[in-house]
Amino acid sequence: MIAVGDRLPQAQFFVKTENGREKRSTDDVFGGRKVVLFGVPGAFTGTCSKAHLPGFVNNAETFHAHGIDEIACVSVNDADVLHAWSHIGEADGKVTMLSDGNAEFTKALGLDIDMSGAGMGTRSKRYSMVVDDGVVKKLNIEESPGKAEASSAETLLAQL
Repeated sequence: MIAVGDRLPQAQFFVKTENGREKRSTDDVFGGRKVVLFGVPGAFTGTCSKAHLPGFVNNAETFHAHGIDEIACVSVNDADVLHAWSHIGEADGKVTMLSDGNAEFTKALGLDIDMSGAGMGTRSKRYSMVVDDGVVKKLNIEESPGKAEASSAETLLAQL
């Protein structure tokens, strides 16, 4: 499992843009930059939509004031779903949605969870981290996918 001090694994994400789906590598997103990354079990799910995403949207300016270059959310959903969720969640321009549709990045982090009992298949554990030039500096992982406390924007801000 990923830990503070580890370098993020190489991966490819998909991001929905005006030009369609674009690939972005780990280096594209995190190289030479300070990024807040949070992972969610799924777009449009209860805790993700009501608690986790709003915290990062509402605190975007505060994160930037603390030297964060970008806030990104990764989920095992396709780029189109994440794009729609971003729009409905008022995250456009505040949170970059990174699609890890095949869970390759999530599995490489060791943060995958089997939610097939709920009909969701392989998903991401809920977490938040600060990544500086590809290296994890802060990491908060939730014990339960239904909670957004340890991994909340407010918890991460208090650690900056």
